[in-house]
Amino acid sequence: MAALLYTVIASLDGYVVDADGRFDWAEPPEDVHAHVNAAERDIGTYLYGRRLYETMAVWQTLGSEPGDPQVVRDYGEVWRAADKVVYSATLDAVSTPRTRLERSFDPAAVRQLKAAADADLSVGGAALGASALRAGLVDEVRIYVAPVVVGGGRPWLPDGLRLRLELLDEQRFAGGMVYLRYSVGPWSS
Repeated sequence: MAALLYTVIASLDGYVVDADGRFDWAEPPEDVHAHVNAAERDIGTYLYGRRLYETMAVWQTLGSEPGDPQVVRDYGEVWRAADKVVYSATLDAVSTPRTRLERSFDPAAVRQLKAAADADLSVGGAALGASALRAGLVDEVRIYVAPVVVGGGRPWLPDGLRLRLELLDEQRFAGGMVYLRYSVGPWSS
């Protein structure tokens, strides 16, 4: 069975976007970008909410020019090689190949997708990630902690969620970002 991974770049205070909806503070430097590329190289399917899909769809062409930096070209190849499932009740259509649109998030269907998959899956977007966590579908959380405090915005973890985590890996980067990788287990009292 494939694993479902929830990966985010977040501020130290736990936000994926700030109160103004910005995330420019989360742009990974080259060493972090290379780490992301390596960590996501084996992803077979991305599960996205509408907003994250609309942000990520630029990778259909980004990184396809010979003059693009190598880390950008690498990630573009990783992204284009994977299937995508977009969960949205409001999106009219998807604009990228290898992408299908689902109107609602169905945990049972995702369990079946995991069971049938040859490669790991990645869930992205705070709302969709929260749904997958609450449904007990996420096998690992991976967070790149940006060395900033933004004071508010959209948190990457939902309120009221309780999980038992086991640290699997950690890495510090030159610019101050830190990578943490945890396996996810149920909370036990």
